[in-house]
Amino acid sequence: MTPAPATMAFAVVVGVVLACGSVATPVEAQVRSNAQAEQNRSIPRPNRTQPPTGRYVSESGETFIFDRSGARPLFRFQSRNEVWALRPNAAPRGDIIYRNDGGAQVLRVTPDGGVTLYSARAPNGSPASMAGPAPALERPMLGPVALANLMYQRSSAISRALGRLVVVQLDGERDEALCVDALMVSTDAVLRMAGSPTTRAQLNGLQSVTITEGRAASVAYVNGDLRVTVHPNQGITGRPSSTRIIQAVVRD
Repeated sequence: MTPAPATMAFAVVVGVVLACGSVATPVEAQVRSNAQAEQNRSIPRPNRTQPPTGRYVSESGETFIFDRSGARPLFRFQSRNEVWALRPNAAPRGDIIYRNDGGAQVLRVTPDGGVTLYSARAPNGSPASMAGPAPALERPMLGPVALANLMYQRSSAISRALGRLVVVQLDGERDEALCVDALMVSTDAVLRMAGSPTTRAQLNGLQSVTITEGRAASVAYVNGDLRVTVHPNQGITGRPSSTRIIQAVVRD
């Protein structure tokens, strides 16, 4: 039997109401989303204590400076010139691992602020504690005369270590402080390699160390020239670390 028109109209209205009841409108969906977000914010989360900027001493006897005053955390052993820009990575149990640009683990920090140092002296980690305040780590600034003297001194030191002339040269003017920093880090890396029986042979063909500027930080060891490129105005993150420099020479 064909239903009366009034009955059909009632059926259509009921169908529309039921359909609307089963599918949330955009307004309802937004209300539910806001309620869910509010609920998530109300869930207690574990507190995280990050170590402050300061001077730290590890149980292995190594002293270092950890600087969190800038956009990227910085690290320097007190006995060395090199400053590392560290990259934080999440780890199990809520820990944070800080690595240098060569991928090496430098620090591990627990949610309650416990610090562990990883180094050549303590490859399996050594607990560290804050020993006092420390100034922010800054890049060196030199005038033309001091820069020329530095290049001569570094060239002489490498030449004596390897028993032949090795030229140190700098080709950059946009960020002098970064170039100077890269020069010291690069020549320190070469001197460390020259003093190690396992890496000294890799320097047999070294003739020059060149610091230059470019669009990205990089290292290349080609035809006896160790070329370290820095990215101006990027701070410490704009130059390769000694770890990357050594890796580039060893891989050659």
